[in-house]
Formats: sequence, structure tokens, C-alpha cells
Amino acid sequence: MGIKIHSSEQSIQRRKIDIIMLVALSVLVTFGLVIIISAVSGLPLGHDIIKRHLIALPLSIGAFIFGWMFNYQIYNEQYKAIYAMIIGLLGAVLAFGIVSRGSNSWFNLGIVSLQPAEVCRVATILVVSAFLARAQQQNSKDFRILFGIAALVIPIFLLIMLQPDFSSIVITAPALLILMFAAGVNIFYFVLLFTFAAAAGAFPLLWTYVYIHPGISDGSIFWHVIDQLSHNWLYIAAFCMIVAGAFWAVFAALKRIRIYIPTVLLFIVGASIMTGFFSGLFVNSCMKNYQRKRIETFIAPNADPKGAGYNVKQAQIAMGSGGIFGKGLFSGTQSRLGFVPERHTDFVLAVLGEETGFLGMITVLALYVLILWRTAVIATLASDRYGYLICCGVFGMFLTYMVVNFGMLVGLMPVAGIPLPLISYGGSNLVSSMWAFGIVESVYRRRLSII
Repeated sequence: MGIKIHSSEQSIQRRKIDIIMLVALSVLVTFGLVIIISAVSGLPLGHDIIKRHLIALPLSIGAFIFGWMFNYQIYNEQYKAIYAMIIGLLGAVLAFGIVSRGSNSWFNLGIVSLQPAEVCRVATILVVSAFLARAQQQNSKDFRILFGIAALVIPIFLLIMLQPDFSSIVITAPALLILMFAAGVNIFYFVLLFTFAAAAGAFPLLWTYVYIHPGISDGSIFWHVIDQLSHNWLYIAAFCMIVAGAFWAVFAALKRIRIYIPTVLLFIVGASIMTGFFSGLFVNSCMKNYQRKRIETFIAPNADPKGAGYNVKQAQIAMGSGGIFGKGLFSGTQSRLGFVPERHTDFVLAVLGEETGFLGMITVLALYVLILWRTAVIATLASDRYGYLICCGVFGMFLTYMVVNFGMLVGLMPVAGIPLPLISYGGSNLVSSMWAFGIVESVYRRRLSII
């Protein structure tokens, strides 16, 4: 005798796509198109920008459909081939790509351009998710998982830094950390990663501070040492010896009072600090002038209001002038008169705030939160560990996008040249974003044994 299934349960089984996410994505993409048209009207290349965005729209819809219909478990089986594709694309763009705004990050495909780092970001989540799913299935130790992820990710990050395209790492690294946290990696290893990240980020910030205050190192031993650590190898060698000696002294002191900490533990912590320091050196040496200007603006936003700080100030003025209800679409004075630079890419939120006001900003923010919520729900419904991890990685990536873009506009984050997915102009970002959400929908579609 068969088991009867109620009609409501049958409808749930028949539903192959999350309607709430689909509607939210459609509204944001449509809203983004309108804002981009408004932002570029009056620009000399406005028609070309709109034309390229209109070409990217159907491609993004196709990427979403492909991601949704294609069984996501194939990525798990072919993760090695996907990893080879990532390395190949990032290597090829260094050899054959075009230079734009100081970065060798693009392929020129005629009427459109491709930024491989955008596609590779989503592909990296697929690869790391596959690695984590396998490692946990085999009950691998956490330190092996950490080293395995490092072996996968470091070559990708190095190739991206050589472009240089630090904004891609700003988005990818937090997404991978959230993915690892969702996978249940031991919290101690997150402490190591945050130690590394703090060292890698703190030293370029300190060196930039010395750069914009050139006389500070003359009257302070501390700032003199910080300045010398950016280029003087004698100071660098001494710093390494001091860090090693400090950790050995801590180990000896703890041993004397009978607190035994494994030597390898202290070695790993010290290695995290030193690796972060040398990563900071590498970042500092690769940083372009416009990228350093962004950090300068973040450290001292009022130091150069007509230079490095101009963009952020004008964006904030435009956003604030919109009030509660905005000035109306195609009626923004600050943006249309050219006071807001990069208004269709980096500062599209300023145009949004000026023309649609506080209500428009809150609506867009609510739609992003809605999409993130549905991604989290789909993660809990996934039929296997791999699907769950993919959703967590996509969640982390778009959460980072949202936090960086909204934080940048209010001065809590440095300007990073990171697009706001689905709203900002950028065909590669739009296509890769829709592909990512298509994969999430694929996880939703296959959440039951009956597809």
C-alpha cells in the first residue's frame, strides 16, 4: 500500500526554483539597469556603456539558467579540471590581457571584455567546497585541511596580485573564511588566519601613514623603524630575529612555570605573523599609485579633499542630497553634473541615494538581505555536504560585496573599486554573479531525491 502525499507536499516537490530569490534578483537587475542608464546619460561614452550592459544582460540570464539546470554535483567531480581552468585563465590574462587603469586584468573580446578574476572567484568557491567536502568525509585533521586550502588558494591569489587586482582578494578571502567556518574548521586556525591577515593589512596601512606624513619618522623611533621595515633589509632581518626570539622567550617562560605548549604551536603562530609581514611587503611593493591613494583617503579623508578624498566626499554629498524620497530618476544634479566620478561603477550607490533617496537605499539593502536569507535557507535544504558548502561560500561572497560597498560610502571601508553586484555596471561581474545564484538554485532544485 503506497503512502499518500498531500497536495501541498507535492507542490513543494514540484517546485524546482526558489521564487523569492528569483523575484529579488530580477528586481535588482532591472533596478540596476535603470540606475546605470541614469548615471551615464550625458557621458561621452554613455551609449557604449549602455550597449555593453545590454549585451551582458542576456548573457547573465543564460549564465543563471546554465547554473540552475546544470547539476552542481558535476563541479564536485571535476574540481581538479576547474582548478586548472582557474590557473590557466589567470595566467593567460597576465600574458595576453589588456592593461586598464594600471591593472592587467582583462581580455578584449571585441565589443565586450572579460575579467577572468570575476569568474574565477565563483570557481574558487566550487573548488574549495569540493576539497572541504572530501577532507571532512575522510576525517582529515584540521591542520591538513588548512594547508590543503592554502596550497589551492595561494597560487590563485599570487596570480591575482600580479595583475594587480587587490579588490578581488578583498572579496574572495572573507568568502573563503566564512566557507571554512561553515565547514566547522577549528577556531584556532581562524586565529592563525586572522593573525596573518592582521599583519598583512596592518603593515601597508602603517607604511601609507608614514608616506602621507613624511616628517613623522624623523622625530619618533617607532615610526622610523616602521619606515625602514618597508625597504631596509637589515631592519627586516632584525625584525624576524626579534619575533623568533620573543616566541622562544614566551615558550621558555611558560615551560618554567610548567605550562606546556607544543613547540609546533608557537612556531605556527610565529610563522603566521612573519608570513603576514612578508605578504604586506609584497602588497606594498605591488601597489599602484591610485590604490595607495585609496588607502590614504581612508586613513585621512580630510587631508586632500580636492585630490584623493574628492570621490568619497562628492559621493556622500550626492547621497545625502537625496533626502528621504530622492530627487527622482534621471534628476540627480550632483551625479548628472559630473561631481560624482565613476558613478556607474564604484559609486553607483551615490546615484541611487541621490535619485531614490533613503527609501531607495533601504529597498535595495532589503533585497540584498532577502537574497542572502534565501541563500542561507537553501544551504540548510541541500541534499549533500557539497551543496551546503557552495551556498555558504556564495553567501559569504555576496555578504562581503554588500558590506564593502555600503561601508565604503559611509567611510567605514576604504574605496576598493569593487562593484555592487546586479546594480553596478560590469558585465563580467553581472554574469559571474548570476551564474553563482544559478548554482544556488541548482542546489535548491536537487534538494529532494525526486527532481
